[in-house]
Amino acid sequence: AKGTAYIEREVRRMGLIPAGDNGTFFQAVPLYARSVDTTSQLSADGTPVAIGKDYFPVHPGGTLKSVNGAQLIYAGSTADSATMIPAAQAIGKVVFYSGPAANVSARYPGAVAFMTSRPDQQLTQLRAFISRSSQLMKSDEDTVIRRLSAVVPESSVPAFLGVALANARPGTLGRTLHGDIRYKNTDTPGRNVIAIVRGSDARLKNQYVALGAHSDHVGVRRGGPVDHDSLRAFNQIAERIVVARTRVQPGFPGSGLAPAERASLKVNVDSLRRVRPARLDSIHNGADDDGSGSVGLLEIAELFAGTNPKPKRSILFVWHTAEESGLFGSEYFTDHPTIPRDSIVSQINIDMIGRGEAADMPGGSPDYVQLLGARRLSTEFGDIIEKVNTTGKHALKLDYTFDADKHPEQLYCRSDHYEYARYGIPIVFMSTGGHADYHQVTDEPQYISYPHLARVATFAADLAKTVANMDHRPLVDKPKPDPKADCVQ
Repeated sequence: AKGTAYIEREVRRMGLIPAGDNGTFFQAVPLYARSVDTTSQLSADGTPVAIGKDYFPVHPGGTLKSVNGAQLIYAGSTADSATMIPAAQAIGKVVFYSGPAANVSARYPGAVAFMTSRPDQQLTQLRAFISRSSQLMKSDEDTVIRRLSAVVPESSVPAFLGVALANARPGTLGRTLHGDIRYKNTDTPGRNVIAIVRGSDARLKNQYVALGAHSDHVGVRRGGPVDHDSLRAFNQIAERIVVARTRVQPGFPGSGLAPAERASLKVNVDSLRRVRPARLDSIHNGADDDGSGSVGLLEIAELFAGTNPKPKRSILFVWHTAEESGLFGSEYFTDHPTIPRDSIVSQINIDMIGRGEAADMPGGSPDYVQLLGARRLSTEFGDIIEKVNTTGKHALKLDYTFDADKHPEQLYCRSDHYEYARYGIPIVFMSTGGHADYHQVTDEPQYISYPHLARVATFAADLAKTVANMDHRPLVDKPKPDPKADCVQ
């Protein structure tokens, strides 16, 4: 709320036109937090089983189908699917299976719910996961009836099946569940900030070049405060090890250390203490992700606010909320646009544009920038970007590595630009890449390369101006995706 209030004050000071709800700069986004109700009572043949100890429920979204009165049945192992029970045998039952979860839901459409098991020592992350709330967005999907999944520690399997997993056979009938697992929903509304610089051409001013960044981050560290300097030193060493082994850039999605490598790492805390005392830190400030994009967007807005004459097309600025929770702010805006959606001719998304130096990644430099998605809908738009870099004398080194089809990091699907692309709007995602401070409490302003940030923001502004002054909108010559389908890179 404080961050969006700051952005709103700035664009109002600049004299931009509000484009949110009811003549304001804000668009309300209906977010809510969902958490498991730990007072839920579930029993198996009358014997209570405890959430977070005997089972770990995973909410699939929508409205949960009741498990009250349903008997468990062991379906077998997905690793040997030929021996699994037929679908008819699972109707009305809670299906317990072992092995990977591949196609279990589709295989047993008549099942009430699903359970599987994992070794007790592998459940630390899941235990933490169910203890915290998830941020979601209200939608029609909330009314869809879905079936619960739960993970059971191996030590608790007999409480559900009546026998240890090693003694279960396909078709083994287990115990009958009584009660239900409940969840609590709490409204936590968010807001996009939306502003316009009106174009100067009477015919083209009702078309828009959109620029976006996200103003949210990941909150407060759930595990409590840590020592800033020793954590940063550890992560930097870890990234160097991983990069040396894999030859990939750091920061996405994390260190990737093997357990033995992690155990071998030692940080000389005494040497750090000689520089400064311990600094306990629990706040994820997100200076690069995406404070850099948010302030870069403000600078671009101020540039266009002071430009005369204005570009022919209008410039639309959207600071999206809840990107980290699931691209909810951009999803809501593109599903409920405050301007005609078809009037948006392109979208430029800037997310993490404040690093990219040699100290951050192999091959990094003050000229470095990653681009994604530029030619996925429009060959012309990708060509325009290359031309602006050359003719505008930006001299940036454009890296398309992460734009490769089926790239394992799937970055094309992981930021706000995709919510525009799914509607056939040409997009480009600009970033200076990952680093050891990605999603850490150490992503702080003192580590930002401000000249680098300014160069990328200037490039984005030049691109927006070029497209805004074209006599036609960028030609879409590639197939448009289904806006309701899952993203595929």
